[in-house]
Amino acid sequence: MLLERYLESAGSEAIHEALRLDGPRPAMVRPTQDPQFGDFQVNGAMPLAKELKKPPRELAQPIAEILASLDAIEKAEVAGPGFINLHLAPSWIASQLTETLRDPARDGVPAVEEASKIIVDFSSPNIAKQMHVGHLRSTIIGDAIARILAFMGHQVIRDNHLGDWGTQFGLLIVGMREWGSEEALRSDPIAELERVYKLASERAAKDERLAESARAELAKLQAGDEDNRKLWEHFIEVSRRVLDEVYEELDVSFDVWLGESAYHDALPGVVEELLSRGIARQDEGAVCVFWDEIADAPKSLRKQKTPFIVQKKDSAFLYSTTDIATVLYRRDHFQADRALYVVDSRQALHFQQLFAVMKLLGVEMQLEHVGFGTVLGPDGKPLRTRDASGHVITLVSLLEESKQRARQRIDEGIAEGRLRVRPEEMDEVSRIVGIGAVKYADLRQNRLSDYQFDWDKMISFQGNAGPYLQYAYARCVSIFAKGGVDMEATAREATISLDAPAELVLGKHLLRFADAVYQAGATSQPHIICEHVYELARAFNGFYAECPVLDAEGGARDSRLGLTALTARQIRRGLGLVGIGVVDRM
Repeated sequence: MLLERYLESAGSEAIHEALRLDGPRPAMVRPTQDPQFGDFQVNGAMPLAKELKKPPRELAQPIAEILASLDAIEKAEVAGPGFINLHLAPSWIASQLTETLRDPARDGVPAVEEASKIIVDFSSPNIAKQMHVGHLRSTIIGDAIARILAFMGHQVIRDNHLGDWGTQFGLLIVGMREWGSEEALRSDPIAELERVYKLASERAAKDERLAESARAELAKLQAGDEDNRKLWEHFIEVSRRVLDEVYEELDVSFDVWLGESAYHDALPGVVEELLSRGIARQDEGAVCVFWDEIADAPKSLRKQKTPFIVQKKDSAFLYSTTDIATVLYRRDHFQADRALYVVDSRQALHFQQLFAVMKLLGVEMQLEHVGFGTVLGPDGKPLRTRDASGHVITLVSLLEESKQRARQRIDEGIAEGRLRVRPEEMDEVSRIVGIGAVKYADLRQNRLSDYQFDWDKMISFQGNAGPYLQYAYARCVSIFAKGGVDMEATAREATISLDAPAELVLGKHLLRFADAVYQAGATSQPHIICEHVYELARAFNGFYAECPVLDAEGGARDSRLGLTALTARQIRRGLGLVGIGVVDRM
């Protein structure tokens, strides 16, 4: 259930009933900062004091009395200037958790009442280039957001908007014909394409005839030349094979791969419409949107001196033109309600201008830039995408290193007697732990923040790290294995009670799972789920230390097994919603 939504509704009704108002008023429910003062705080009486001309504490008292009569509330106390502290009733929490235990399909998380069709635009690497560490955040944040929204019940379309069009392909076409190797293209396609592109770029910078030839070949490609089109399609085919391997390793998938090329034919029409509607005008041969000339422009853009260019003076189109065409396609073809662009925060101005243009065009689709900060190296500076020799630090190599480091940590844990992994399972466990560690280290951060890439903190079975949570899950599962108890049968039959203090602490954490999912989905902040899972694992460890499970007797044993099963399911579900796997034995 959505706990805060339930309490907000109950609080609003209590305010209406207690004060006999002419309409509903917000209860303003918030979690308390200190659990000794209760679980939630109702602040709705205080803003009514001026309107009703009474002290807020006087208004709060009858509201508290009504709230205290609810099954969910053990105690409601007026405190401070007039807020109400709510203590949830352990018996009510236990009954809610028992219901959740019977819901393995959704773990108590309701589907949204009104589903939206949402495009999530993320990852977006360039064709003919290796994915590097700079692609990591967009890929895993976008995937997590898509998973969360889909689980909530929205219709999610994952779109990988590839960089598969533009100047580089003229250079690649010329370069492959001059210096390319078909054998190298078969054995290591991206490395060969990068070698050829680098060589062609260097030569074109010094040789105008080669540069002109590349422009001519690009023009032929864009005009539909059959030979150039076949070569371009070959570049895409071999690049996709490599990209698919990376995405498979990351357990990331897409519904559509509509790159820049998909919108090429629509670009002249975009420019024509902007001109005809007076949104853009020509300036020295280019076509631009001048924000200081548009009465309906957002205030934040009216002082923007640099125009939003949609066509250069040589008639070439830009990312801005393609992005406008993309929004129109998503509206008309997919009939999407929303589109989320998971792109780093440095592109904020571009998206601000794009969204303003779409509003001027009358597009009602909800558009949002889901920005994120930078990954920092040990020196506190942005993590380099190239090593000391100038070679690209590929995402493939980073993931491979994560698996190797995870294997080393697991070997250490086995030698110390802390971990148990069968030899035949070592490769798979190392993969799940290593890649999960990289993902979790990123996703546990507020996405707007920069964070430092630190292997030692990342691959750790202690503290707020992915392996710690995966181990917590395996520990829950091991309790059932050790006792010869069927976890699914426990979920069907156990009745939860919360008698010991540690049971109650764990139960309160379990009760808040749905709220964490909904808050993460509403704000595109996967770290909210990570925080919930981490705090849940800590609460479970406290419960396990204080409350024997298998050695308990009767109803207490069944209840504690139920709490353990629900903890395992929430950890697995929570990590799964951000794209991280678990293992049953470790």
